[in-house]
Amino acid sequence: MPAARSSSDRPWHAAAPAPIVLVSGPEQLLGARAVERIAGALRRGGATVATTVLDAGSYSKGALIAAASPSLFDDPGLVVVEGAERMNDEFLADALAYAAAPDPEVTVVIRHGGGVRGKKLLDTLKKNQVPVYSCPAIKKDAEVVEFAMGEFARASRPIAARAVRALVDSVGSDVAEVAAACRQLMNDVDGSLTEEHVARYYGTRVNATGFAVADAAIAGRTGEALALVRHAVATGTDPVPLVAAIASKLRTLAKVGAARGRRLDPVKDLGLAPWQADRAKKDLRMWDADRLAAAIEAIARADAEIKGASRAPHFALERAVRVVADLARG
Repeated sequence: MPAARSSSDRPWHAAAPAPIVLVSGPEQLLGARAVERIAGALRRGGATVATTVLDAGSYSKGALIAAASPSLFDDPGLVVVEGAERMNDEFLADALAYAAAPDPEVTVVIRHGGGVRGKKLLDTLKKNQVPVYSCPAIKKDAEVVEFAMGEFARASRPIAARAVRALVDSVGSDVAEVAAACRQLMNDVDGSLTEEHVARYYGTRVNATGFAVADAAIAGRTGEALALVRHAVATGTDPVPLVAAIASKLRTLAKVGAARGRRLDPVKDLGLAPWQADRAKKDLRMWDADRLAAAIEAIARADAEIKGASRAPHFALERAVRVVADLARG
């Protein structure tokens, strides 16, 4: 049963630091974003944030008090408690005690995915007027479209309503994939976004998924890239076009990198579209020639394995994506 949303709950994208914050609701992507917004706010001005992550389901008595001790932190400090919907009795007791007198120098974020487990704590936090940020499930088609519209609105990027509809039709209802598609479109296209832009990038769901995986891997977002791959495989997507999309992106990086070294114009001399060249230049900030070569070799090996050299093509795909993402982070 999803967590009930009260009229006092605030949207996930308004999340901000406080001594205790409750991030409530089943949508994992939104919950992760809310936590990241809080962490980002604490990091403003170049502050170093000492972060501790606890799991409420496997919690050991005293861990919350120890983690929230100011003596363990550079200012500011952040404690993230995951899985509060699975909390054990030890966490419930410690959390109730801490809620009575939270330390103002530390931000404790409690992530509750929904359900009635820990209701006493949830009621106590709300009674104490702890800020609650809602992460409701996004399942219905209209909810996915609304989410996508919000992605563009929060980035102040104008887009036609029909273009958003076309994007969701092409990418599907998985929130992580829709978010990745929105991000790619905004990164690669300047100005107002149209149905033509969506058709160019996401003419088919396979293309959309492949580009989303490639973008995440090349940017070093390992968890996101693997989640997209696993969802694609689970929904029947052939791994061949996924590998092809990553290979295409890596080849573009190699071309633009080589052009830069030879003082060539990647648009005029190599025939790339301006948006491709601009995006590649941004991506290349994370790469050097040796790591890029290693990534290309890893994808070539995966391509061969997927096309018959291995009995476990899905494993080969995941391994290659992980290798590329790890290389991106140096």
